[in-house]
Amino acid sequence: MADAENPHTHHAPDYIEIPALDTDQSVAFYGAAFGWSFTQYGPEYFGIVAGDGREVGGISGVGAVSRGDLLVVLFSRDIEASRDAVVAAGGTVTHDIFDFPGGRRFHFADPSGNELGVWSLV
Repeated sequence: MADAENPHTHHAPDYIEIPALDTDQSVAFYGAAFGWSFTQYGPEYFGIVAGDGREVGGISGVGAVSRGDLLVVLFSRDIEASRDAVVAAGGTVTHDIFDFPGGRRFHFADPSGNELGVWSLV
């Protein structure tokens, strides 16, 4: 459940990353098509900012996701427990827990081979 201090809901879809061959072109496209605004974190990553000011996704030119594959990211209040639950349920960790500005994250493949991510606050 989300609260005023932490608007993220445990184990709910929380963020989506859109891979881009050309981040500037993608930012221009989504800005023009949907009125999205962005926070630039470097030449290859732009956070997608919702109307309420919360970052809800990103456009990535970095090799974190395969070109053409969207990455759905879930939020966790206990990232180690979530990773352990993924493995116990039959998932495969594809990128173990790593730090990024503002949090920590890991990626996993479900039994069908779909890759998802899980993130937590620092």
